[in-house]
Order: sequence, then C-alpha cells, then structure tokens
Amino acid sequence: MDPVFLARLQFGLTIAFHYIFPPLSIGLGLILVIMEATYLRTRDRFYLDLTRFWVKIFALIFSIGVATGIVMEFQFGTNWASYSRYVGDVFGSALAAEGVFAFFLESGFLALLIFGWDRVGAKTHFFATLMVAMGAMFSAVWIVVADSWMQTPAGFHIVSTASGPRAEVTEFWKVVFNPSAMDRLWHVIMGAWQAGAWLVISVAAYYLLKGRHERFAKVSMRIGLTVALLASLLQLLSGHHSALVAAEHQPAKMAAFEGHYPASAPAGMYILGWVNESNRAVVGIHIPGMLSWMIHGRTDAPVKGLDAFGADVPPVNVVFQTYHAMVGVGMLLIALSLAGAWFAYRGTLWSNRRLLWIFVLAVLLPQAANQLGWFSAEVGRQPWIVYNLMRTADGISRTVSAGQILGSVLMFGFMYLLLFVLFIYLLDQKIRHGPDTDDHAHAPPHLLHGDRAAL
Repeated sequence: MDPVFLARLQFGLTIAFHYIFPPLSIGLGLILVIMEATYLRTRDRFYLDLTRFWVKIFALIFSIGVATGIVMEFQFGTNWASYSRYVGDVFGSALAAEGVFAFFLESGFLALLIFGWDRVGAKTHFFATLMVAMGAMFSAVWIVVADSWMQTPAGFHIVSTASGPRAEVTEFWKVVFNPSAMDRLWHVIMGAWQAGAWLVISVAAYYLLKGRHERFAKVSMRIGLTVALLASLLQLLSGHHSALVAAEHQPAKMAAFEGHYPASAPAGMYILGWVNESNRAVVGIHIPGMLSWMIHGRTDAPVKGLDAFGADVPPVNVVFQTYHAMVGVGMLLIALSLAGAWFAYRGTLWSNRRLLWIFVLAVLLPQAANQLGWFSAEVGRQPWIVYNLMRTADGISRTVSAGQILGSVLMFGFMYLLLFVLFIYLLDQKIRHGPDTDDHAHAPPHLLHGDRAAL
C-alpha cells in the first residue's frame, strides 16, 4: 500500500477521534462560567449544584481529550519527519505556545475546579473555572494558528542548511496573524460553543422526557439554547468571512467547494449536487452567479476555477460533498436553535415530546459539522501539506514502511474503539445518576409548571 495514503489515514483517524473532545471542553467551559457566575450573583444553591454536575461531565471529556491528543504530536516525528524538519521552526513555535500559554493554564487550575468546592472560597473557585475555560479556548488559538499557517503561510523565509532547505520564523506575529488564522479561529470557537451547548440541551431534553430533574433541565436548556443560538448565527457570519479568505488565498480550494471548473468565468453556488470529475462537471441544484456575488459583489464577476490550476487540485467531489454537508448541518442547527427558543418563550417546549426527542439526538449535529468542516478544509488544501510551499507526498518519513504504518493504524483503531466505548459508558452513568440536587427544594413555583417565565 501507499505509505503517503496510510500516513494521511492514520493522522486523519487519530485527529478526527481526538476532535470529538476539545470542542466539548471549550463549549462546556463557557457554560460552566455562565452557571457559576449566576450562582455568585444569586447565591441560589441550585446553580452551585448545577455547575457541579456539569463539572463532572467536563472532567470526563477533558481526560479523554488529553489522552487522545498526545498521540498526534508523536506522529510528526514518526510519520512526518520530512515535514517536521522543513517547517518545524514555524509549526513547532505555535505548538510550544499552546503548551506554555494554554495547556498549563487549563491543567493548572483543573484540580481546583474539580476538587476545590469545599476548600476555597466561591470567588476563588469561580476564578479557577474561568481560567480552565480560557485555557481551553487558548488551546484552540494556537492549534488553529499552526494549522492556518499551513493554509496561508506568512512571517517566514527559507534558509539553506546542511540537511537541506528549511523554513524559519522571521516575524512571529505574522505567523500568528497569518491571513486565514483569525477567521478560522472564530469559526472553530463558534463550532465548539455549539458542541458544548447541544450536549447540555440533549441531556436536559432527556431529563424532561423522563420527567426527572425538571428545574435542572429547564435552566440547563435555557442556557444551552442561548449559547447555541448565538453561536450558530455567529458561525454563519464567520463561515462567510472564512470563505472570502479562501477565495483570495486558496482559490483552488474555493473552486473545489463549489465544483467550479472554468479557468475564469462567473460561478454559481450549489444547494446540492454531485461532481463528475472525469467530465469536469457538476450535476445538481444551483443558484447562477451566486458565488460571484458572494465573493465580488456582482453576479457577472469571474471566479478562478479548477482548470486554471492544472494537476494541483484536491479531490473535488470529496471536498464538494463535505463542504455542502457542513453548510447544511449548520443551517439545520440555526433552525433548531430558533425553534427551541421560540417554543421555550411560549412555554410549550417542555411538553413538546417530538422536539425534545430531536434535541436528544441533535447532540450529534455539531460534531458532524465540525468534522465535515475540518475534512473540507484539510482535503481542500491538497496536494499541499503547506500551501504552495511543500507537497504532502514530500512530507512523510522516508524510513517508515507502509507495513509499519498499517500496523499502527490498526492498533490505534482498536485502542480508540475501546476508549470510545469507555467514554460512552461513563458518560451514560453520570447522566443516569443525574445532578445531586432536589428540584423542589430550590425551585420557584413558576419553574415547576412550565410557563414562559422559565426561559
């Protein structure tokens, strides 16, 4: 088998599995801050119990995330040694910053967050919660900066060394603020907020369907829907800006998103379709001139298409399908967030069993959108591992055989399957046990009878 394909497969599988957990940590971290801040403001013991329950879920997610994230960094040395040698000075600086400024901050306050309830004051504990939440988001900052540099490299130059040419940092802040970094960061953070919010909404909907922990469920639902609605709308805006950046700096990727082949011609936007790569054509439903309008502000503006790039184009249909699926899931999340907010305002959400069941299952949607977004972005960069600088095929380790990589793929696949089963089992146990609070002991009457004041 092809070692390049196997190395890409291994990294894709490990990072896809790992990326289940960081968005949940980031989104849930924000919600913990909201819940504990509400406790400090109201001094209602209920909000303390609410926060303590979700901290248990956060701790489980964080621990699995750390365990699965360590593996990826070793792959840069084992499977991608040529890449690491060529751009390690640039890429490694961002990863080092993630460890120093984000992981240490998050892990340093984690013990206080989990075990400090009865050992420190309420404000000190809230500070620990805030630091853990900020650390989770700072981790996203540096990881996105590193990946965005591979998409739109800046702030470096190429030098000759005894072992060959390599990239070196010339301006660190240009590396950090490379052309795509901030738009992509905002897009990633909004996706993470939605992942955490929909986990909270899903568990709350489950409790409402079972008639358990009603006040807990309604308050959690209220907070989750607020975050989900805000994040989904901001996600739409950030996605538009990210697409504009791709159109300017990675036009081949943008053309693949919409299956646009003509070298220079007005481009439409597809609602759905299928790319016939052999015929270089798309069959589907599209809005003529819409992509030209989105990029240039007029429907007759030419857009650079795939024919202008020769062989340097990604697998078009894969990129087309993952991109459109991501957009479709994103629009569905906006619709569900609006529906939840509307029915909650009217006071009918709590008894709407059909919508609540949809909310239970909708926890999968942000995960799907996040995974699809990363696949479209990373596959859309091909055949470059660093855009217009280093090809993916040139980045692998020359001394690692296809058989060795295949063996590690199978080993990691088995280990990650066991980890996922363990995670689902422990998460299910914590949800079934529920919060350590008595709804009726703390609940105002209007929160127990489902009127619109509950939102």
